[in-house]
Amino acid sequence: MCISTYCTFLFLIISLCITVPVKSSNGCGYDACNLGDPNKLNVHIVPHTHDDVGWLKTVDQYYYGARENIQHAGVQYILDSVIHSLEENPDRRFIYVEIAFFWRWWNQQTNETRTKVKNFVNEGRLEFISGGWCMNDEASTHYNSIIDQHSLGAEFLRDQFGECARPKIGWQIDPFGHSREQASILAQMGFDGLFFGRADYQDIEQRQKIKTMEMIWQASTNLGDQSWLFTGVLPNGYGPPGSFCFDIFCDGEPIMDDPRLHDYNVPERVQKFIQIAHDEALAFATNHIIMTMGSDFQYGNANHWFKNLDKLIKYVNAEQANGSNVNVFYSTPSCYLYALNKVGRSWTIKTDDFFPYAHHPHGFWTGYFTSRAALKRYERHSNNILQVTRQLNAFANTNLRNSIFRLSEAMGVVQHHDAVSGTEKQEVAFDYAMRLAEGIDAAVDVINKAYDKLLPKDNQSLPNVPQFLCQLTNISECLPIEGQDRFTLTLWNPTGHTISHHVRVPVTKNYTILDSTGHVILADLIPISEPTKKIPGRKSFAMNQLIFKAILPALGFNTYYFEVKNNTLLTNKINDEQEIIITKDDKCILQNEYLQVEFDCQGNLNKIINLKKNIVVPFTAQGFYWYTSFAGNNSRAEFQASGAYIFRPNSSDPQPVSTKRSITCIKTTTVQSAIIIFNDWTSQEINLYDNANILEVEWTVGPIPIDDNIGKEIILRYDTDIKSQSKFYTDANGREVLERIRDYRPTWNYSKVESVSGNYYPINSRIWIKEPNRQFTILTDRSEGGSSIYDGSIEIMVHRRTFYDDALGVDEPLNETAFDDGLVVRGRHFLIIESPASSALYHRVGSQQLYMHPLATYALPQLSYVNYSTTYHQTWSGLENDLPLNIHLLTFDQLDTKQYLIRVEHYFELNEDDTYSNSVIFDLQKIFQSQGIIIDIVELTLSGNLPLNNMKRLQWSTTNKTLSKMNILKEISLEDLNIILNPMEIRTFLVTVE
Repeated sequence: MCISTYCTFLFLIISLCITVPVKSSNGCGYDACNLGDPNKLNVHIVPHTHDDVGWLKTVDQYYYGARENIQHAGVQYILDSVIHSLEENPDRRFIYVEIAFFWRWWNQQTNETRTKVKNFVNEGRLEFISGGWCMNDEASTHYNSIIDQHSLGAEFLRDQFGECARPKIGWQIDPFGHSREQASILAQMGFDGLFFGRADYQDIEQRQKIKTMEMIWQASTNLGDQSWLFTGVLPNGYGPPGSFCFDIFCDGEPIMDDPRLHDYNVPERVQKFIQIAHDEALAFATNHIIMTMGSDFQYGNANHWFKNLDKLIKYVNAEQANGSNVNVFYSTPSCYLYALNKVGRSWTIKTDDFFPYAHHPHGFWTGYFTSRAALKRYERHSNNILQVTRQLNAFANTNLRNSIFRLSEAMGVVQHHDAVSGTEKQEVAFDYAMRLAEGIDAAVDVINKAYDKLLPKDNQSLPNVPQFLCQLTNISECLPIEGQDRFTLTLWNPTGHTISHHVRVPVTKNYTILDSTGHVILADLIPISEPTKKIPGRKSFAMNQLIFKAILPALGFNTYYFEVKNNTLLTNKINDEQEIIITKDDKCILQNEYLQVEFDCQGNLNKIINLKKNIVVPFTAQGFYWYTSFAGNNSRAEFQASGAYIFRPNSSDPQPVSTKRSITCIKTTTVQSAIIIFNDWTSQEINLYDNANILEVEWTVGPIPIDDNIGKEIILRYDTDIKSQSKFYTDANGREVLERIRDYRPTWNYSKVESVSGNYYPINSRIWIKEPNRQFTILTDRSEGGSSIYDGSIEIMVHRRTFYDDALGVDEPLNETAFDDGLVVRGRHFLIIESPASSALYHRVGSQQLYMHPLATYALPQLSYVNYSTTYHQTWSGLENDLPLNIHLLTFDQLDTKQYLIRVEHYFELNEDDTYSNSVIFDLQKIFQSQGIIIDIVELTLSGNLPLNNMKRLQWSTTNKTLSKMNILKEISLEDLNIILNPMEIRTFLVTVE
């Protein structure tokens, strides 16, 4: 035994002398890469940690390592330990992703530690991958917020580390399905590739058989090869291969390499690893494979990992002397990608997306498309406030960007794939909402300072009259204005186009409303609905609301002055000529010059008619239904429960929430409404405003009853006679639209098991069905899940309340409560009846105005209207003329007193509108007419961290004989600031003015 052991020990020493040496670093980026041996199977070892920016604990609890009884995780210790371990061996590599954590850690480091870290970055030993504030969700996020959170992280990395820290690889290893728009965005940021860990189990099975785990994702049908992105599905999720997890909390056997000791296991561990490498290589197309060595919150004791990895690399490579072809070394995703690029092969293409995702036949991760519907809306609302605050800060030249950071940072955190997704613990959801609320409070200070400069006339120094938000007007509550004799309402329009906007103001008195010219605005005083007054937690005494139409200037504001009338609210008359007509449980027709909407006396929606084009869409049914949540114990796939992640109904036939309903019809000059009450927890108010060509459906759901111990998933369903032929269309993150076909996947032969949840897709902003001459489109005010389960039908899930956890980690059911009862959620759908050829004009513009909604701020000036109008501007615009209708100012961010980051986008797709799907030219100087003359301009990548002319992406060849290539754009000249935007193009500029 002793002789045999000694011989083995001696052989290993000899073998090490002839091992191929690891390439030393020659700098950062691809220059620092070890490309392996072209004649061997090269195993790229990628040490990493996956640090959720909130999930079971809050982001701060995760950072500090608090609440260890919930989960052992402390990011500050991980980073401390990794930096120490990198010092011990120059061959070691590590990647880091979540800048929300790294920023916290970096702010606490000494200059000595910072210098070490910068050296590791410059040597390519510490590499930032993705580089966003978080690893964002891809199903529930809006493209505006995805860009912002990536830009926030990219800016930090650029400012602290320079070019060597610029991320080139997307690392979306944990999100639960993958969006085509996400890939397109990363490509436009200059990324060369994307890796992720989750894809549908059927998809992976097929790809492994035919070695297409890696591909070229053609991520846009509009942008050509500038949207192409090399994409790889990782071989083991994002964890290490079986039995080779060396974290302190793993049970993998360490490498015990002293042959004199009893548990010496080098031969066994080496052969096991070599076998795993060969097995993995069977599913991949080249002689390079990647192994992710790490997982959730690992490397708290980095030495535990690195010491074993050092040994593993050493002894596996030593086997090359015995004929092994496995060559293993420390690497990064960037270096792995670069090695694949240098192989010089052609790759298959993908043009669809990776939704929906299932990990087994009954495990479709489609519930989270709707989970925590209130948080999803609050996130969208917060983004609206963030963009308006940036615009006001820029136009007023208040230079308060640092004060806006609090909301920017909160928004960056909430994009996390266990945040806006709704898959976090309840306590963590509260924390996300609190961060947004605190960020909004900070933004209101900036809004006030901006209006302090924009409102006063002739640069007057005036006493401060603070503006404030009323964020509960969706339940007809604005407590500070109740009982006031006068107040003002200022509406900022964040779009580049003059818009018509209907305003609702809850009041306890009746008021005359005066516009900027002193004219009285026609307003209707109507009662607040009973479902609204019964919402738990509503504190308002307002029983009525004023509704009026405002015409708002592009990128500007109007202020409306309210002064109390002498007459009482006991009458519903606005004046002697105008009365409200109210009927109950009778036939109801809402009609303006564009639309006619018909209801029967039982409250059933019968038809919608587009009067201008004589398009009729009958409805066979419309209303609320609920699926029973499957109550499984998760012990096997067939017992999978419905929970925060998983949507699994007990039956494919949902039940109506009620067999009868009541209808109240209210008609005024400004709005005609049908208030339909199904029961004491579901209702809808269908509103047709004057001159509107879109119908508004305001739905209210909750508290969802659970007295019967049954979880319920609530849908709002619209059943028409449109012959949709199993097809429907949903958007990707608010931008491009993809065709969906029921019970079908473009990439593989789909085996249907779950007929409902397997056909659900994320709806970020719109869904439609169509036939040759009719299209029925629904716009949403937040991300929701939905489908067309039957031809002619659209269903959208609006709220969920389940009794069971789905055993995917969160360890609690989705059971949101408020005010000692189930949570009430309210939202809006917008219905469009048009021809397919003209629908884009309405859904593109409508959706854009919905997500960039006018921001209302109120004030309580102690001035008469005459004195107020003499003292303050009541209308203002940053533009002399509107931007072209198909152009949107996506970002307007003042960096310092003279410098601005702007993004402008063309938000129509190719071939969807005869007029607006064409390229457009406009003068960039027009946006800056109130700031000054542009004296310098540099076009940047989408993330804003690199001049576009410096972007050099890797080229790839595809199996259909096409080659990706960079289009070299001509630098924009100060002599000609007219820029061209093509459909779906976003262009980013750094602008300096004087």
